[in-house]
Amino acid sequence: MEKIKIGLIGLGTVGSGVLEMVSNNQAKISNITGRELVIKTIAVRNVAKHRSEVSDDIILTDNVDDIINDPEIKIAVEVMGGIDPAKEIITNLLNAHKHVVTANKDLIASHGDELARIARKNNADLVYEASVAGGIPILRTIVNSFAADEILEVKGIVNGTTNYILTQMQQKKWSYEDALKKAQELGFAESDPTNDVAGIDATYKMIILSQFSFGSHLALDDINIEGIQNIKLEDVAQAADFGYTIKLLGIAKRVGEGVFAEVAPVLVPSDHPLATIHNENNAVMVTGQAVGETLFYGPGAGGLPTANSVLSDIVSVTKNIALGTTGNTFNNYQHESEPIDKGDVIYPYYLSLQMLDVPGQILKVTKLMMEIGASFSQIVQTKANDTDARVIFITHAMSKKQLATLKAEIDKFDTIELRAAYKVLGE
Repeated sequence: MEKIKIGLIGLGTVGSGVLEMVSNNQAKISNITGRELVIKTIAVRNVAKHRSEVSDDIILTDNVDDIINDPEIKIAVEVMGGIDPAKEIITNLLNAHKHVVTANKDLIASHGDELARIARKNNADLVYEASVAGGIPILRTIVNSFAADEILEVKGIVNGTTNYILTQMQQKKWSYEDALKKAQELGFAESDPTNDVAGIDATYKMIILSQFSFGSHLALDDINIEGIQNIKLEDVAQAADFGYTIKLLGIAKRVGEGVFAEVAPVLVPSDHPLATIHNENNAVMVTGQAVGETLFYGPGAGGLPTANSVLSDIVSVTKNIALGTTGNTFNNYQHESEPIDKGDVIYPYYLSLQMLDVPGQILKVTKLMMEIGASFSQIVQTKANDTDARVIFITHAMSKKQLATLKAEIDKFDTIELRAAYKVLGE
């Protein structure tokens, strides 16, 4: 049986999972592809550190050129992460006519178009199923199963760290700080968790999902981003009393001929499927014009789940090699999107205000709402401290322009402070 030799760049959690799965699933892979997969070379930063993890028949090197310049290696798997030097390495691999499988969401979201052009020029495959939602095969599903349907919206929980933190805040009544500390102890959060908790990681994934769903090419600056760092336990509890769960959601939807995308905390009705996704799990909901709402759920991270997506890409590339059909773009859908006015996008909102506990304060906010043409559906007042009241509003649908005006006018009051403003889903 013909052997397809592979170079692996990186041997962390995902890389080790790929090595394990190639070894354990060889019989099935050979049955499907008619080829035997062989990991020939692994490039790592510290050879001595990893020598005991790798069998003697695999070359272990600290020089990635040993993979780039090896004519026997047909597929290179990049699981080192980060944009630099990964971009240069993948560029060199493609120019060496090697097919590339990567799980690098930051790189694909930022430079995917450029790398795809280089891949086409060299008749090479560039695939990256594992870059979004770990073990959930969402990208290939969108390419294949939604090819004949128009996707209207894609939304979901695409970051396991933030979902774990919010789950603990809801279920165990932990503060954000305590939940984050536990996430770090369990390895769900990095020592510097900014990329996750500030919503950056989720935004990279939504950029990729938008490319596949709408054919659009969004940049970080095109997306409204808000993380979970400022969510208070009292807001989690109050949302639950209203019948909602707070989740960090990525939302991208078609608005006219354009695309609106946002990553932010959202109040999700407790009976909504996304409200039932707990801990480090991910879920992506795709709404098609014909099929309606579909939900894809599974582990969003972890060595073996993510390695499974990487291996599915390796198998796909191996099939293309066997059939002589390499060089096709992973995502061929391209659609020109017109700019949209984000201020016109409407949602209901959860507003948490702290105000001086004297008569007339709520009336001030009510008058402002009337002036901007918005209204409330629910109001709850509780005691904040000896002098202040905490007032929670859930509004009817209002535009971002109206919300911005409301915030600006409230800022003019010395006795009222807007503490939180979160979208509400499903109203």
